[in-house]
Amino acid sequence: MTYQFIKVEREDHVTIFTLNRPEVMNALHSPAHFELHDAFDAFAADPEQWVGIVTGAGERAFSAGNDLKHQATGGEMRSPPSGFAGLTSRFDLTKPLIAAVNGIAMGGGFEIALACDIIVAAEGAIFALPEPRVGLAALAGGLHRLPRAIGVKRAMGMILTGRRVSAVEGETLGFVNEVTSASDLMNAARRWAAQIAELSPMSIRASKEAVFRGLDETRLQDAILGQNKYPAVGALFRSEDFVEGPMAFAQKRAPNWKGR
Repeated sequence: MTYQFIKVEREDHVTIFTLNRPEVMNALHSPAHFELHDAFDAFAADPEQWVGIVTGAGERAFSAGNDLKHQATGGEMRSPPSGFAGLTSRFDLTKPLIAAVNGIAMGGGFEIALACDIIVAAEGAIFALPEPRVGLAALAGGLHRLPRAIGVKRAMGMILTGRRVSAVEGETLGFVNEVTSASDLMNAARRWAAQIAELSPMSIRASKEAVFRGLDETRLQDAILGQNKYPAVGALFRSEDFVEGPMAFAQKRAPNWKGR
């Protein structure tokens, strides 16, 4: 499929999604949201694609968030059911996503990164939820994902001030997994993706689903006792990978994962 505002590339079992509006610091408008919705749908449905990397075009920005100029000039501001960037309200994606944050990640841009499972950031990356400065609020998940990622007090320190946080501070706070040089950013993201792709895709999907659905449970007991009912966990038990893993271990060879 041909896209106008994003690029989608496949490298073996890894899909790379690039927000491709560098002239507006990869800010997103309605057409971009719907392109991303379609691209993530295709990724979710493709049995050969196991891990995704999300990044931004150019050197200045991962994404500046919502395209306010487009909004101010009367541009359409619809979003798909999957939310901002076709991602922030997509709660059934069990395939892991890595955000490779190459610059500014403001507002919705930060919310895209928070919707990913791992964040790798270039040294010059900047994160913020500055929506209150323009009369808005970070309602595409930022107000909920950030407290869950770093704790309420630390999150409120960012949310209630709209302050900018560097990549290094983001790592200290706990929402950034790794800080790299700008030149090594995509190599680092690919390294994370390769480490994930070495493992059973069925196991990874079951693990991701169990973590996030378990966090919704008030009691640890309920999370543990209920996890076998989760779809990705059930799919793992029925999969070829569930047989292949122990067999490869017993035969002292590398497993041949099928992802099914």
